[in-house]
Amino acid sequence: MIITGAEITAWVGAYIWPLIRIGGMVMTAPVFGSKPIPVRIRLIITLAITAVVVPVIAPQTLAVDAFSPLGMLVVAQQLLIGIVMGFAFQLVISAVITGGQTVAMQMGLGFAVMVDPQNGTQAPVLSQFYVLMVLLVFLLLNGHLLLIEIIADSFRSMPIGVEGLKPKDIWQLLGWASIIFSGALSLALPAIASLLLVNIAFGIMTRAAPQLNIFAIGFPITMTIGFAVILVTLPSVIPNSTELFNQTYHLVQQLLRTGGP
Repeated sequence: MIITGAEITAWVGAYIWPLIRIGGMVMTAPVFGSKPIPVRIRLIITLAITAVVVPVIAPQTLAVDAFSPLGMLVVAQQLLIGIVMGFAFQLVISAVITGGQTVAMQMGLGFAVMVDPQNGTQAPVLSQFYVLMVLLVFLLLNGHLLLIEIIADSFRSMPIGVEGLKPKDIWQLLGWASIIFSGALSLALPAIASLLLVNIAFGIMTRAAPQLNIFAIGFPITMTIGFAVILVTLPSVIPNSTELFNQTYHLVQQLLRTGGP
């Protein structure tokens, strides 16, 4: 039996090109791309997803040398597609972190920070509480499985090739980054409004009774009311985060559907 170099290139390419796209998604997606997960584990996850996805999609054969200039362009396109998919969902997590940080600053808990295991940076403890809740919602909604399904469908709507995402798709994703502010505002608005009324009340008390040491009683009252507002608004975090994830799924599907040639 004689195996030619073209046959080896086609067999390897059937797995290498999807591996690059899936690797970009795993590198940036929530849960998969978490910093505490070792690189070897993420590589194993990428290989496992590739082994599952490749047999169920159309053959992704491309007669291009991976080390040629054209092959480098294909690699960059596949990596960009995967990164865009993961980054879109990472924006939801960033919105939650921003909202939790805003609430923490209003309550006076901005100094209580810890290392964010999702991104490897420091963030307020309150942000970590919201992030863990949203990640649990993400797993509860089978978001990790839907990500695998979306990237498997992407090989049908946007096959391996030189062409991939267009500049207008990248600009659309950058415009979607506004979700960081809108999502954070929807999360933090009740606490901001409530604590603003508390600060106005403290200002009136200071004008009415200047001898009252407002700083001695203001901090514990503000923190207590802040925790009460969080307790009341906590049930709304789940539907809000679910809606953000649904919008992100639609955005990614739209990018993959309209980004092809």
